[in-house]
Order: sequence, then structure tokens, then C-alpha cells
Amino acid sequence: MTLDLRLVPAALAAWVVAFGGVLLPPPAGGGIAGLLLLLAARGAWTLRHGARHRDRAGPTPQATAALALVVAALVLLSTAAQVHQRAGGLLRELTAISAVVEIRGTVTGDPATVAAPPERGGGERVMVPVRADVVEGRGLAARARAPVLLLAPPGWSGVALGSAVSLTGRLVAVDPGEDVTALVVVHGEPEVRAPPPAHQRLANRMREGLVAAVADAPAQARGLVPGIAVGDDSRLPPELEDATRAVSLTHITAVSGAHVAIVLGAVLAALAWAPGWLRVGVGATVLVCFVVLVRPEASVLRSATMGAIGLGALLLGRPSRALPALCTAVVTLLLLDPWLARSYGFALSVLATTGLVVLSGPWAARLTRWLPRTLAHVVAVPAAAQVCCAPVVILLEPAVATYAVPANVLAAPAVPPATVLGVVGAVLSPWLPAVTEPLATAAGWFTGWVAWVALDWAELPGSQVPWPAGLGGAALLAALTALVLVLVRRGRRAGLLGASVVGLVVLLTLVPGPRRAIGGLLGGVPDDWLAVQCDVGQGGGFALRSGPRAAVVVDVGPAGDAAARCLTDADVREVDLLVLTHLHADHVGGLAEVLDAVTVHRALLTPHGAPTDAEHDVLSALAEEGTAVERPGLGAHGEVGEVGWRVLWPTPRALQLAAPGDDSVANDLSLVVLLETPEVSVLALGDLEPDGQRGLLPQLGTLGEVDVVLVPHHGSPAQLPALAERVGGRLALVSVGRDNDFGHPAAATVELYGRRGALVLRTDECGAVVVVTHDGALAARC
Repeated sequence: MTLDLRLVPAALAAWVVAFGGVLLPPPAGGGIAGLLLLLAARGAWTLRHGARHRDRAGPTPQATAALALVVAALVLLSTAAQVHQRAGGLLRELTAISAVVEIRGTVTGDPATVAAPPERGGGERVMVPVRADVVEGRGLAARARAPVLLLAPPGWSGVALGSAVSLTGRLVAVDPGEDVTALVVVHGEPEVRAPPPAHQRLANRMREGLVAAVADAPAQARGLVPGIAVGDDSRLPPELEDATRAVSLTHITAVSGAHVAIVLGAVLAALAWAPGWLRVGVGATVLVCFVVLVRPEASVLRSATMGAIGLGALLLGRPSRALPALCTAVVTLLLLDPWLARSYGFALSVLATTGLVVLSGPWAARLTRWLPRTLAHVVAVPAAAQVCCAPVVILLEPAVATYAVPANVLAAPAVPPATVLGVVGAVLSPWLPAVTEPLATAAGWFTGWVAWVALDWAELPGSQVPWPAGLGGAALLAALTALVLVLVRRGRRAGLLGASVVGLVVLLTLVPGPRRAIGGLLGGVPDDWLAVQCDVGQGGGFALRSGPRAAVVVDVGPAGDAAARCLTDADVREVDLLVLTHLHADHVGGLAEVLDAVTVHRALLTPHGAPTDAEHDVLSALAEEGTAVERPGLGAHGEVGEVGWRVLWPTPRALQLAAPGDDSVANDLSLVVLLETPEVSVLALGDLEPDGQRGLLPQLGTLGEVDVVLVPHHGSPAQLPALAERVGGRLALVSVGRDNDFGHPAAATVELYGRRGALVLRTDECGAVVVVTHDGALAARC
């Protein structure tokens, strides 16, 4: 099969300019677009004057390049126009000053419940995407029509998509390139001004009807039936969610091309007797209705766009060419929403479809030598999708799903009937609820098989192979995959060589010593490290070298093994001193895993014992390991290995003013320590907020500028400029989770610490940050 690659450069160019274009000022984007058009015009002029030499069999590479330049220019112009619309106006001005505003707008997505961190009172919060139509603040009002994201109380979880709402909240700036204009922190309950439009009300009733039909079903059916049919995975049991992630079955509940193909395939098969124009009309109608039912998210819009292109080709009587259709879909969607270029979900969706288009057919043809034709396709499809998506998945989770292909092969037969039964049940639920229940029950039989596959395969040894994280790890996996594919195409001996290479690399990634060596080559922890800001997600975890295989560690991150893996990757076997700045879960949650991974000799805990249950758990865990625990006061100091330490906060007066066990002041009573070695000085500020920072200032005394500052509270907007100016710092490290729900780090905080020349590095962008010496000076690398 010969692939039509003519539109691939145009799609790639569109993706690249959209990815960068959302970060550019609109005039710069427009100027670059003009330059691209000039280059395209020059190429067209050259083609015209060289037409007599042109190959008549098809367009020349110059024509393909000219088309790519034109497409890139159009996408960049569209991006600049949309950025200009968002960048100007009252909403942006009010966001810059974190104003409290009143917003009238429309809910554009389903509310999602998230756990709030302890410093925000714990419990649950709800994230609600809203299109802000009118914004009022500081005595001014203006139209906006800009996307914002609400962080609201649990009462917002019942607000339906399409509802017109009014709200009051504080604006929080987001990073450039985000697909929303601002984060709005809301404390009040929702005020619904108008219900959703009729078509969305009907879609909501259908979704609610399907959910009600499985309310008394087993837990797997309550989560999977709505997830597979309409993309509602909010009720998926946590253990099943973890299992589907471990074996790469999460796509089953993310409505995408496969679901559109199943639904359209069932409809068109039922209309096999009908003329082409009728099949196209019904197919188009079903496609639009299905998008409304499952919500117009990125993967659904991409799939619907491809479906529309296929239907148009059918209407014209020409066979659809899948790869040009995919490229057209990518360009169309990026023209409409350039922020999709920065979406992992969109990238995975396009890559999976690319695998199906480019690889699955040839692989299935080769597999037919040993397998029946149908089974060959069943194996080839998930294998092709997995191969294309795996490098991007590494950026999200540094592990390879070992059993992804067999798990997908086993689950595949159950997905079409579960999808069709679930969708039909949802569509009938407003009028025939008695019919919906047996349909949903039958769908649950099939999802039960999917759940069994996920849970059982996830429990097998080695279900996830650790892999080097970040861009280096993704590049290694992509290069390794490409090498194996090339060798396999060259014959059996080369294929065996490729399999041997894969086995060797997987073995190296499983054995800790070689894995560390590979990680060092790919941007991991080198042997000569001085300090490491660990990537623990939304939490804190830092290590300062105190000996050949020893370190002083400040905080251990949230629950999980991220901090423990960070220490293991740095070849830390002993922790001479563990500093726990305060007892919130995002700073002490990983303690059990750290205690299992290394030996902790001594620990310093904040004198303020809140939250009390966390204090009990931490003290019990440390006592069980035989770790010596101290609650140091202001001025306490000492040395461990090559590291000197000194406590700078809290003061006895600050502790006296706080009620025992009062969690509301735990951040401001974080234990602040100065750590010093012959090569580097580090100021660890915990989660201090402005009141604590203000109290710390007088305690700094004659302290000069430090080399490394651990920016307080994950770079939240609550910062005291005077403290940032006072401590200086050549390197400011922000430990923060990727795509966190709280807008950390605030753009103003990053600017504040960078104002005096500090290099600001953040773990959500860099992963772990390693501090080393280079030519006698400090250097840092992601």
C-alpha cells in the first residue's frame, strides 16, 4: 500500500506553529505569518517559471512545501487573532491584579471533582469550565467571551453543561499557553440564571438515564458502562482506574475514533440497503447527535471531523484516504482551537489514529501468515496504536505498559457490544427507561470482561517497566522502537537482533545500577550532583548531598514513591538528616516509601504539631524505624556530613500565638532552615505565606544572598516581595505538579524571583532539577 504523504508536512507545520503561536504576542504571530506567506509566494513563483520541468505524475516537493507554508501561515493568523481576543480587555486587566469579580457565563464542560490540598482546607473542590460572557470588577463591566476555569465548592458538581450561571470569585493568573484565560477561585454556591439549551438538556437526560440504569449494578458496570458509551468515567472505581492505566486500557473510556467508528459502523450497516445519499445524510445526523451526547471534547471533535470527511468522500463517490483525512482533520481543528496543539490527549488521539492508518494494515497482512485474518487485525490494531503513543505516554508516566497489547487484544471483542448497547440505552432512556435497564445490564456483562482483563493483567509481575522520565526517556523509546521496526522489515535475522536489543534495554531499565547510568545520560541524576529538587508532583521534596551515598532531605512529597525513587536514582542510601518543614500530606505523604528505600538517621520536625493525625502518623513511622526525632527551636544548628544547618523560623512568639493543633497556621509555621556546604547554600522556605514570610525577615540578620532558594508554597501567588528581594538567590526552584488545579506557580511569583537575575526552574516543566558544578561555578539542569 502506497501512502499519500502530501498533506503530512502541512499538518506538522500547523501543529508546530500552533504550539508556539499561543505563546507569541499577536503582532509577532501576524508578522511571522506574513513572512511565511511571502516564502510560499516565492515558492509558487519558482514553480510557475519552472513548470515545463515539472514531473507530471504529481506535485513536486516544492509544491508540498509551499502548501505547508500557506497552511502554517493561516493557522498562525488564526492563532494570533484568538490570542489577541483573549489578551486584551477588562478580564485580562483584572486578572493581572487578582481582582474579585462577578462573572456571567455559560458552563462549557462537565464539572470534575478534585481533592483540595490540606493548605486549602482539604476536602473536595470542583473544577468547572465556563465561558465568561460578561465580567464586572472594580466598578467596570465588559463583554469577554473568554474561557475560564472555576475552582468551586462541591455544590457546583450538579451544574449541567450549557447552564447560564452567575458567580463571584477571585481571578488567578495562569501560565502563557494555557487553554483558559484565568482561574477563578469561587467560594459561593452556584446561581443558575438559565437552564441549558433544549438539545443539551436532552443529552443530559440521556446520560443521566444511563447512569440511573446501572445504579444498582456492580461497581465495574457503574463506572465502565457510562464510560464506554458516553465518556463519563467519573464513577470508575479507583482500583479499576489504576488497573486500566497499568495495561493501557484508559482509551476505552475516552470517547475517540474507535467509538465513532463503532457507532457509525452500526448505523451504516443497518442502512446497507439504502442509497448512498440517504446513508450519508443519516450518518451525518448520527455523527452530530453523538458528539452532542458525549460532549465536544478534543478527541471527539477530531473523530467527528474525520467522520465528516469520510462521509463527504462517500457522497462524492470517491474512496476516503485515511492519512490525508487525518491531516485535514488536524489542520481544521488547529485552525478552530490552536490550544489543542499543547494537549496530551489530542496528541495521543492523533498518534493512535496514525498508527492505525500507517502500521496496522501492513502488520495485519504480515500476521496473516500465522494467524486468521480477523485475529491478525485484532492484534495489529492495538500494537500499532501502542507503538505510536508510547513515547508520549512516557512524558505523562515514566513506565512502559508491558502487557498493553495482549490486554487490548483480549478486551477488544467486548468493546463494540458494550458501546452499542450503552449508547442505545442512553438514547432510549428519556422515553423508554424500562428498556434502558436491560440494555445497560447487558452492556455490563461485556464491561465485566474488560474489568477482569484490566484487573488480572495489572496484577501480573512486571506489568509496568520503569523507564527514564522526560524528553530523554521519550526520545530513547521512540528511537528504540524505530530501530526495531526497521530491523524487522529487513528479515528474520534482523528481527531477532531487534528483539535482542529490546530485551537488553528493558533489562537495563529494570536493574537499578544500569538504570541510573542510563538516566544520567538522558538528563537524570549524574554522579557529581550537589543537590536535587525531586519531581514529586504537587508537593515538596529536596535532597542536598552530605556524603558519597548520603544526603540531607527536605520533605518527602505526597503519598507515593516519587521521593523514594528520586533518592534511589541519586544513589542515596542514607539520609543523615530529614527535615519535615510541616505536616501537610503533600510534604510528608511519601514518608513510608522513603523509610523503606533508605536509612534515615535523624529527623527535624516543625514544632507546630498540626494536623494532629498527621503528626501522630509521622512520629509513629519514624519511631518504628528507630529514627532520632528533634523539634528544634529558633537558632538551633548543627552539622551532618558535609552539610551545616541552622533553623531560622518559627520564633517562640509565633508558636505561642498559635493554638495547638491549629491547621490553619501550619503553612506559616513551616520550619525554615538554611543548609550550607562548601559548594552551595540553600534556603528551604516550606510553605510560608505572607504572614510567615514577614515574620522571617527580621530573623535573617546578616545573612547574605543564598545560592538556591526553594520558592515557598509551590510558587503560589501569596508571596512577600520584600523576602524575595532580600534572599536573592542565583537559582530559584519551584516544586509543583504538572497541570495542578491551583494555578501554581503563579506567573507573578516566577517573575518576582527572576527579577534580580535568578534562574527559575520548575519541576512541572523540567522534571527533577539537578544542581552541579561546571567549570567551578554552579549549574542546573533539567
